[in-house]
Amino acid sequence: MIKDALEASVIEGEDRLDAVVDHVYASDLMSDVLAFGRSNSILLTGLATQQAVISAHMAEFKGVVFIRGKKPKDGSQDFARENHLVLLSTELDMYDSCIRIDSVQKERYQESNTGLVEPKIEQILLSHEFFVQGSDFTNAGMASTQVKSILKKIGFDPKLVRRVAISTYEGEMNVVMHAQRAKVNLSITSRLIEVVIDDEGKGIPDVQLAMQEGYTTATEEMRAMGFGSGMGLPNIKKNSDELQIKSEVGKGTRLQMRFFI
Repeated sequence: MIKDALEASVIEGEDRLDAVVDHVYASDLMSDVLAFGRSNSILLTGLATQQAVISAHMAEFKGVVFIRGKKPKDGSQDFARENHLVLLSTELDMYDSCIRIDSVQKERYQESNTGLVEPKIEQILLSHEFFVQGSDFTNAGMASTQVKSILKKIGFDPKLVRRVAISTYEGEMNVVMHAQRAKVNLSITSRLIEVVIDDEGKGIPDVQLAMQEGYTTATEEMRAMGFGSGMGLPNIKKNSDELQIKSEVGKGTRLQMRFFI
């Protein structure tokens, strides 16, 4: 399954490709592999050396996948053969390799639990969670920056990435200015990107009023820093394909932004 998912070539262990793997561990730090890796795993790494293969063996892994087309040129193949390890090489990078494996694993789990291949309505290919702290203007925008970086790395259209980044940033700044804290969840399916921001704060008494351009409850201090012009929510609405806002005074606000691919 892993070989096919990664379109990988076999360096060693053609006769062991049916080995059962319980976990996948991605790292270039062999000390972390030894400290945190679980037995019956397979290692994804860009470190094409015999030490990576030995580390996998010591951690009771089933084998190693070398990313970015790398292939070890030392004694790795002989060591793997002697110790019954599988060695693969894929042209994919670490990030894309993990996504491919996770996607295939979810498909197989779905099939095994239904006995039928059901239509995939919204299969999540990637999900990532970030946290934002209220009043932390020093780190404001860091979650949005990470979201943008992930989307760019995947290779989405720059215009789409820009819309998602702007909407996420506006939502994040609302948290920093008006809430105590928030959780930001990025999820990607085959047809859409969704960003959900759940905050704990004072909530929005009148959502319709808050959606009007220029309406703001920002303090003078916030305005002095360049924030709170009253364009946050209107900007999110303008850049997202779907926007849902649920807010409860004294509890918090939930922004659900969707962008169609």
